[in-house]
Amino acid sequence: MFENYFTESHTMLREAVRKFVAREILPHVDEWETGEFFPRELYEKAGAAGFLGMGSPEEYGGVPCDFFHEIVYVEEIIRCGSVGLASSLGSCSIALPPVLLLGNESQKRKYVPPVLRGEKIAVLGITEPCGGSDVANLQTRAVRNGAKYVVNGSKTFITSGARADFVTTAVRTGGPGPKGISLLVIEKGSPGFTVSRNIKKMGWHASDTAELSFIDCEVPVENLLGDENAGFRGIMSNFERERMYLAIEAQTVGEMALEKSINYARERSAFGRPLKDFQVTRHKLAEMATMIEASKRFNYSVAAMIANGQRAFKEVCMAKNFATSTCDRVVYDAVQIHGGYGYCREYLVERLYRDSRLFSIGGGTYEIMNEIISKEMKL
Repeated sequence: MFENYFTESHTMLREAVRKFVAREILPHVDEWETGEFFPRELYEKAGAAGFLGMGSPEEYGGVPCDFFHEIVYVEEIIRCGSVGLASSLGSCSIALPPVLLLGNESQKRKYVPPVLRGEKIAVLGITEPCGGSDVANLQTRAVRNGAKYVVNGSKTFITSGARADFVTTAVRTGGPGPKGISLLVIEKGSPGFTVSRNIKKMGWHASDTAELSFIDCEVPVENLLGDENAGFRGIMSNFERERMYLAIEAQTVGEMALEKSINYARERSAFGRPLKDFQVTRHKLAEMATMIEASKRFNYSVAAMIANGQRAFKEVCMAKNFATSTCDRVVYDAVQIHGGYGYCREYLVERLYRDSRLFSIGGGTYEIMNEIISKEMKL
């Protein structure tokens, strides 16, 4: 059905990720969700398998591949059933691109290889307690003082932030707006840098999500990525792929919820017959399948634009909004089909329902996506 997008190498990768998930994650995922953690060693195992390096330059330990290899990985790692785990494991996919885009050779050699090997954890620090999606108006300030920057401010909702080894951090070094923003690599243990709290969340339980605090935090000037006040380009370069990943994740969660619902409708009986024999159930499943199919085809077509080097800023926002709203509807209906069991943690659809709620918030809210789309339409 999707032969134009996938080749034998994509199929081989899909099987490799499935085996990794079955061996390293599925036997433990419920325990990790309950305990709200997963072992750091999983990063090393994913790094050794080459999954963390996909799409990064080979000279820094990366694995050359096309964008649809990355799509395959995202689809299969999400099928571990814990969106939080998959997202934390992939935090480097948004933390390292600004280093690779703006960093000098020394910075790339220092920061990229150990992360791709899974030896260190890298995260992206942009969102602030008072700012949310308003990236251009971030308030964390860095003032140069000789050979150091002194940073004051905070970041929040940072995936993997509690145990990160370094944070690719957006700071204000100049005036207001996007032209006053720089990117600094702030390492764990820097004076004045603390994890102020580990945030408790509705979903994504296996992911540590942190609020970070910088109080007169001292950062060497050599940790500046690119030129001062030129960091916004590094931030924006990330968004297209990050939003595409989120659209694919939403699509896959929807698929999983549909699959569980079909199985449940076949096995569960009410009033003396299987749920699937009721027209209302069959029609609900048909609508769920239709929306997921439409989302999947749209996602792949937009991913193909990115793979071919085409500008897809508007289309990615459309794909994210359509996929996330579709996922919201599908997981809701999946819980409804499961009835009381859909509200119980022993059933996967309960977790998918909670985990999926973040898709239309992360990477830019649903409303921000619509604002971007409308601007691209020149309304």
